[in-house]
Amino acid sequence: MTYLPRVLLSFAIAAPLVAQVIQLPDDNFDACTSIMVSRGASSDGSVMITYSADAAFLPKLLHHQGGKHKAGDLVDLVAWENERVRGQFRQVAQTYSVVGLINERQVALGETTTGGRRELRNRDGLLDYDGLMWLTLQRAGTAREAIATIDSLCTEYGYGSGGETIAVADKNEAWVLEIIGRGPGVKGALWVAARVPEGCISVSANMSRIGEFPMDDPDNWLYAKDVVDFATAKGFYDPAAGKPFSWRDAYHPNPSASSKRACATRVWSVLRRASPSTELSPDFHRGVAGAKPYPLFVTVDDKLSVRDVMGLMRDHYEGTAYDMTKGLSAGPFNSPLRCRGLRFSVDGEQYAWERPIATQQAGFVMLAQCRAWLPDPVGGVYWFTPDDPYTSCFVPLYCGMTRLPEAYITGDYKQFSFDSAWWVSNLVSNLTYDRWSRVLPDVLAAQAENEQRFVAMMPAIDQAAAALLETNEEHARRFLTDCSVAAADRLFADWRTLAGGIIAKHVDGYMRDGQRSRGVGYSEEWLRRVVKEQGRQLALPKAPGAGEGDR
Repeated sequence: MTYLPRVLLSFAIAAPLVAQVIQLPDDNFDACTSIMVSRGASSDGSVMITYSADAAFLPKLLHHQGGKHKAGDLVDLVAWENERVRGQFRQVAQTYSVVGLINERQVALGETTTGGRRELRNRDGLLDYDGLMWLTLQRAGTAREAIATIDSLCTEYGYGSGGETIAVADKNEAWVLEIIGRGPGVKGALWVAARVPEGCISVSANMSRIGEFPMDDPDNWLYAKDVVDFATAKGFYDPAAGKPFSWRDAYHPNPSASSKRACATRVWSVLRRASPSTELSPDFHRGVAGAKPYPLFVTVDDKLSVRDVMGLMRDHYEGTAYDMTKGLSAGPFNSPLRCRGLRFSVDGEQYAWERPIATQQAGFVMLAQCRAWLPDPVGGVYWFTPDDPYTSCFVPLYCGMTRLPEAYITGDYKQFSFDSAWWVSNLVSNLTYDRWSRVLPDVLAAQAENEQRFVAMMPAIDQAAAALLETNEEHARRFLTDCSVAAADRLFADWRTLAGGIIAKHVDGYMRDGQRSRGVGYSEEWLRRVVKEQGRQLALPKAPGAGEGDR
């Protein structure tokens, strides 16, 4: 995502020692995570990609109605991230309908910001990454067409963002595309794209993932024709050094220790969960000298269902040495919440909280599922949730739908609204964060109930919609729209009920169980820490006779 304004330095004095505590500017912490799943790695043969849009803003679901256009037509591009008009662009003869970030041909895109060499940023380019993705989805009928369209749009209008990784999927293939500009005032982009091998997955989390690559395998690797010559001319690569060309070394050199911690840890965690047998070391994301970056692809140990992939996006490194629900920083109720900024300094030593895949600043998270065995309007499903995926719920929206659910296009970041799915999802999340171990079971139960119901109902919807398409496309699209909107409306109502239920059940430090309320207290582990720090202050004097007990 585009970086947010950074936190100013703050200072605190801790007694009895005079200790300087400094909050440092974040480095790629407010950014995104994408997973790419090949057809052979999924349990049902679908291609899947995910995208967590991690920044503090209220995104609304977007819809483009495709159609035919006249020669010479121009279109105003209003990008989805900040709803700012980027400029006018030449319209094409035919555009496809788009729901969120999947189009009616089952082409889907996601992204993560990788930064790269700042001197290659062209701020005069009309296309930032979000506008580039939005136009591409309207114009591309396959993943390979999407890659070609991205290249041609950048050449015609200029690319204005920094380095990005764009996840590209259609019903047959998943691709990893890394792209960067050519410098101030220069149109076009440099890029390389890799097809995810069958049976494998890939993941991107704000660091370049492509190193050396073959230049004679167009079935699996595509790239800008001058990607090596440009790097050589700029001094980013020396052919005489005798080392093969590496995209990462040329265009994204020397990642910082904080970037490795925040970004490579996410990559490691997805790969270690999907492929435990690979036994990836934590050394690279912990900044151990000489440790190698993680492989671009791994073969999954067991094929992944759609809910498995959702689960990969719900990760705080549980069960590892970096588990964010453990330790003093998790508080008395084992919360994974770490407030921004994530880097800080105490007495001259620098530290960083862990940066998880599931994060509170997610604007939305999507999972695009592309299924080749079904007609395109039925086969493409856009699983969407506002806010943090760990405490929210995905709803399936068919790519053939023609109308969006009202609650998912309602809201303003500046003002809370019970009519906005984004705000209600945030309400549930924020009611959970500070009392995680107490409230989370209620949230996970509601989440599982809804998502499992959606998955169970889809085969019947698929069958009915595919049959309708054979006789009346308009009726089929209306049916898909009605099913998608009804599912979203039902989920929104359930989530509002859940928010009220959390408040009623977990109130004032008590937990209600039917008509009874009981104090929840604290764990023995937490109490021992309290006693270690404040025991003298809290200790009761020893005296003969029974105590009076709590009052």
